[in-house]
Amino acid sequence: MQLDTKLIHGGPLLDKYTGSSSVPIYQASTFHQSQFAESQEFTYTRFGNPTRQALEETIACLEFAKYGYAFSSGMAAISAVLLNFSHGDHVVLCKDIYGGAYQLVTEMFPKYGIEYTFVDETDLSTWEKAIKENTKGFYIETPSNPLLTITDIKGVVKLAKQHNILTIIDNTFMTPIYQNPIKLGVDIVIHSATKFINGHSDVTAGLVVTSDEEIAKTIYKTQKMFGSMLDPYDCWLVLRGIKTMNIRMEKEVENAAFIAKELQKQRKVKAVYYPSLANHKGKDVHFAQASSGGAVLTFDLGSYENVKTFFENVTFPIVAVSLGGVESILSYPFTMSHAVIPEKERLDLGVTEGLIRLSCGIEDKHDLLNDLIKALDHVKSESCQKKRVI
Repeated sequence: MQLDTKLIHGGPLLDKYTGSSSVPIYQASTFHQSQFAESQEFTYTRFGNPTRQALEETIACLEFAKYGYAFSSGMAAISAVLLNFSHGDHVVLCKDIYGGAYQLVTEMFPKYGIEYTFVDETDLSTWEKAIKENTKGFYIETPSNPLLTITDIKGVVKLAKQHNILTIIDNTFMTPIYQNPIKLGVDIVIHSATKFINGHSDVTAGLVVTSDEEIAKTIYKTQKMFGSMLDPYDCWLVLRGIKTMNIRMEKEVENAAFIAKELQKQRKVKAVYYPSLANHKGKDVHFAQASSGGAVLTFDLGSYENVKTFFENVTFPIVAVSLGGVESILSYPFTMSHAVIPEKERLDLGVTEGLIRLSCGIEDKHDLLNDLIKALDHVKSESCQKKRVI
C-alpha cells in the first residue's frame, strides 16, 4: 500500500456498525456490559475507546509498527516513555532537545533516582563514551528543535544494540511521511501529534509506537495508570488531519526549502538552519535516513531587538508557541520552547536572543517570502554581524 492510500486506508475508515464513512466519535466514558462477568473489548474509555483505537491502529500502520498509543499531549507521550525507567538506570540524551523534555529529565529524573547524560548528538563517539554499566536508554531527536541538528539514527541504533540499550526517538519534525525510525531499528517512536500529524492547530495530542510486545504492554499500562489518554473527539480530529497530511506537507516542505534558500541571500540574516541547505552540518546523514528537509527552518537575526522589530512587521505568519499548522508560525525559542532551559545552557546550545523558528504553512511561497522580506526591511542592519550559512 502506497503512502497516499495508507493515509486513508491504513486504519479503520468505515464504522463497522453503520458503514459511516468517518469513524464516529464514541463520546462515552463507559460501555454497557451485558455479560458483566465476561470480558469484552470496551468497558471504560480510560482503558480503551473505539475512536482512540482507530487512531492508534492508524499511526502504527503509518510508522511500520505493530502497536500504537494516543496520549493527551506530546509531553504526556514523552513522560509515559521516559518515566518507565527505574531507580538506578542511566539514560543518554541528545543535548539539543525540546525544552519540555529537558525539564522532565532534569527535574523529574532526580526524584526517581534516574541518572542522565546529555551528549553532542552529531558525534557518535560521544554516545559511546557516555555508556555506563547501568545505561538503559538512548533518546534521540532528529532533526532537533530548534537548531535542526542531525543524529545518525542507524549509528546510534547499532551502538545501542551492541550494549542492549533501548532506543527512543522524537519524530515530530519529520513525521511518518519523511522518516520511519522503526524501519531503522529504533524501539520506540514518539510524536507530538499537535503538530504536523493533526496539522490544523486545534488539537493537543501525543502518539507512541513500537513493535516490541513487552514495551507495548508497558506503554499501555502506563497510559491507563497515568490517565493520559487522548479523548475521543480529539482522536477524531487527528484522524481527520491524517487524511490530508501528505498533501499538506508537500506544500509546507516546498515552502520551507524555498524560504530557507532565499533567506540565505538576505544580508540582515546572520544564519539559516535547514537540513537541505548545502552547508548544513549533517545533511548527508539526514538524507540517508529521511526523504525531505521538513517544513521547519530556523534563522538568526542577531538580537532580541531585531526579532521584536521583525515580529511587529510580519503579516502572514502568526507568532506563537507550536508548529505544524496549515498557517505559517513564527516562534521565539529563547522565551518559548526553550525558556525552561537555564540561559547559559540555552546560549551554549546556540539558542540565542536573535533566533527565530519558522514552521511553514500552505500559503503561497512568494507571498510568504515577500512578507518576511518586508519585515526584514525594518530591521537595523548594523546590529547584525556578517551572515553565515549553516
